[in-house]
Amino acid sequence: MTIKIDKKIVGYKVRSEDDKNAALAAAVLPATSASNVVMMHEKIERPDVLIGSTYKIKPPVGEHAFYITINDIVLNEGTDHEQQRPFEIFINSKSMDHYAWVVALTRLMSAVFRKGGDATFVVEELKAVFDPQGGYFQPGTGVYMPSIIAEIGAVVEKHMKRIGLLKGDELDEHQRALIAEKRKQLAEKAGGAGATGFPAEATLCNKCHHKSVILMDGCMTCLNCGDSKCG
Repeated sequence: MTIKIDKKIVGYKVRSEDDKNAALAAAVLPATSASNVVMMHEKIERPDVLIGSTYKIKPPVGEHAFYITINDIVLNEGTDHEQQRPFEIFINSKSMDHYAWVVALTRLMSAVFRKGGDATFVVEELKAVFDPQGGYFQPGTGVYMPSIIAEIGAVVEKHMKRIGLLKGDELDEHQRALIAEKRKQLAEKAGGAGATGFPAEATLCNKCHHKSVILMDGCMTCLNCGDSKCG
């Protein structure tokens, strides 16, 4: 691309990465408010009060439950750029068998949250941890968890979706209606669904980890998330 310069060149400057980032921020945010928007970074001090949410999980491989508390900080409160972001995480349990790795995990995750940037990658990293002794199905839900750490990752994912940091994998109205109709037909044909609400012969879904995949209209289809081998 050719650019005509009408004025005399009296100097020049090589644009640095900081200059590029500043130009990008100015392009994304209005010029009048870009300097006032606070983004998450490690120098932000902890406020006296944070918004906390506590989740309970009870893995069948242990005797005691885990209580996962995630505290959020509210940035740019009262403005158009208000956002809620995880700031720290704590995990408590009566069981002392997992104390060392639980403390290490929560400290590392809290450091990642406070560092700023995109912290959603933590979810996939945790959910990808498999216990060499084998995973388990959550009681009452039929969701397969490859490890306790993976279930902690599922809790963090649920929390991030609730505060809008992650988008939910929601089905549209047509998909929900179709799946509900097929589930009803199969339940009537089999004389009722299993304890998880899905047919007893259903197999594990590789996408949502529910035991809810059945042969429907000649194609293996998940009755929970709608995933189908036939597209």
